[in-house]
Amino acid sequence: MSTTMQSDPKRMPADATNEDAAPDSREALWQRWQALKAQGQPLRARDGALALGVSEAELVAAAPETRTLCADWGEVLEGLRAVGPVMSLTRNHAVVIEKTGIFEDVSIYPEHAMGQVVGEAIDLRLFLRHWRHGFAVRESARSGTRESLQFFDPYGVAVHKVYRVDGTDGEAWSSLIARFGADQPPQMPEILPETPAAPPKPDHEIDRDGLRAAWQSMTSTHDFFGLLRRFAVERRQALRLAGADLAYPVRADSYRWILEHARDLDLPLMLFVGNRGCIQIHTGPVARLTTVEHWYNVLDPDFNLHLREPAVSDCWVVRKPTERGIVTSLECYDDRGELLLQCFGKREGDGSESPVWRELVGTCPTPET
Repeated sequence: MSTTMQSDPKRMPADATNEDAAPDSREALWQRWQALKAQGQPLRARDGALALGVSEAELVAAAPETRTLCADWGEVLEGLRAVGPVMSLTRNHAVVIEKTGIFEDVSIYPEHAMGQVVGEAIDLRLFLRHWRHGFAVRESARSGTRESLQFFDPYGVAVHKVYRVDGTDGEAWSSLIARFGADQPPQMPEILPETPAAPPKPDHEIDRDGLRAAWQSMTSTHDFFGLLRRFAVERRQALRLAGADLAYPVRADSYRWILEHARDLDLPLMLFVGNRGCIQIHTGPVARLTTVEHWYNVLDPDFNLHLREPAVSDCWVVRKPTERGIVTSLECYDDRGELLLQCFGKREGDGSESPVWRELVGTCPTPET
């Protein structure tokens, strides 16, 4: 199993961060972190931060060998093209995706604070307005010294990480760190408090007929984001209101059905895992599927996916019209309505949907079965 998979995180109670307490210095936080790890239970930084009542960005910044990245994020990402193979990791609180490959085609659009990395292995959609803190990290792991670049949003939540691997050009990697990394250890980052999301509008206030008409008129899957904004509707709420011809619920473990049948059919998939700052995509087959404790995993060469099963509240089959015909997906949500994972079939050469994929999704078990 990948060494970057997190243990089962527990969400911190609202009063557990002790907001009235003085913040730790870097040294004090690092000592608390070492004492926690010395208790014997293996913890990743995300879980350690939760246990210590700080953000993951603060915990990463406290490490003695961490350095702040002092550059435009686009420049750092473009610099990764020179280092050869790396492991690219994106996660939300319940799903982790890891792909090993090279940063091939890096495009940054500063006027929109967006970007993308398109390649055979590493495929990213970047929302850079949410990238606030970046660090070059060097840490000890069971496998030895591990080096990475780690990026966080204003709330200290990781949006993307890039790890050095055996095939990485060490000289180019060190040159990148020297170019963009500060000489001195970082100051503790300023972390903003997250404000709770506004509750969705009541169903009766949504223009359901207008929503359905706009949905049926889509010509691209990207139109869906504008549709949600136009009708001020929460994503999962839109699925509920659209009608069964456009979206309907299936059993909460339908991702297992999809992945296992796709493996048996040797059917290539497109799997999307994201957070507010980055979406990472795997395109291709899946082969080795296994369950370890609460985690359902794809453990293939150069591609790992880890899904914390108790976090998945519900799954939906979703149909979106495009110029190339209907595009069908399986979408997995948590109990708050956060999108955790999307599964698509790999498109045909003309951009249309595979009929084998469409048939497979249509066989997903219903919630009653």
